[in-house]
Amino acid sequence: MAVVNLQAFKVDKIDFANTLENGTKISLGNKYSYQVQYANNKNVAKGTFDIEVHDKENTEAFKIRVIIVGIFAYKEGEKKELIHTETFKALFPYAKALITTITANCGIQPVIIPNIDIDNQEIYRIDNPEKK
Repeated sequence: MAVVNLQAFKVDKIDFANTLENGTKISLGNKYSYQVQYANNKNVAKGTFDIEVHDKENTEAFKIRVIIVGIFAYKEGEKKELIHTETFKALFPYAKALITTITANCGIQPVIIPNIDIDNQEIYRIDNPEKK
């Protein structure tokens, strides 16, 4: 088994707003959060990925937000930092595909969110000041 194994996923929420006039040029921005919760003594984790893509100038005029939840099995003894990054990598393609599909089917240019390099995000590092 890989470090993590995606058992199931579901979409918890989709919000979409597009009140822009046809032909309006926009500058896209995005923000996201990812959290992992662990079941007690079951080697099961729940990852919640919340991503929003929006117009930087007028967030309310164009915005798509998706929340996807995945259930993962993982190997006994794996480090939580590794579980966190590997579950994110497993769930991210589903969020990316969903946003592209929704926007493509709404009569606008498909939005393709860029890949997120979670391995190099400092926010996901777990530092223990006692182990220096």
